[in-house]
Amino acid sequence: MAFQFEPTVVIETIPMLMRGLKLTLQITVGGIFFGFLLGSGAGLLKISRNFFIRKIAGIYIESIRGTPMLVQAMFLYYGVPMAVGIRIPPITAGIIIIAVNSGAYIAEIVRGAVQSINPGQMEAGRSIGLTHTQTMLHIIWPQALKRMIPPLGNQFIISLKDTSLLMVIGVGELMRTGQEITAVNFRAFEVYMAVALVYLVLTISISRAMLYVEKRLSTNKG
Repeated sequence: MAFQFEPTVVIETIPMLMRGLKLTLQITVGGIFFGFLLGSGAGLLKISRNFFIRKIAGIYIESIRGTPMLVQAMFLYYGVPMAVGIRIPPITAGIIIIAVNSGAYIAEIVRGAVQSINPGQMEAGRSIGLTHTQTMLHIIWPQALKRMIPPLGNQFIISLKDTSLLMVIGVGELMRTGQEITAVNFRAFEVYMAVALVYLVLTISISRAMLYVEKRLSTNKG
């Protein structure tokens, strides 16, 4: 029997995906928020003057960047509970996974942004009586944060798409919802097309928003 494309299935599927979309956005925003905190700390530790601290931050960053997120998800959700005897709820596990994974990449974004600031800025801050921490907080960090905006936007998009991997631990995000719909209507082509369209709209919207922010920052500089 020849395949017949049913556009109405795509149209009908999109509203059904909203439940999964809501969870996808919650996990992404929560994961990126905690990932930014974790990544900021790790990034600053990576440029610490203490060799031991730099090594600890480096081990975290390289360990996460060097392993697939799918493996990290399976390890956290199935491996860790077996070792410590504590079950982690799927949604909580999803946020932790996104946070830990994105944090390693954000750490490198933070490190690069901070190191891109002219060293003279630090010397200027110290020369007017500010401590190293005060100079970093009031002079270096605000300038570095502006330079982080574009790569942070890219990381947000990457993490958004990476949530689709969380279906392996039972998180009912966008991809998992599409899979459940397919199990009922057996229209995989149309359903996954609808899923792809939703992801596409999200990523394009985020990209446009980041471009707007970049333009505003450029205008403010002028």
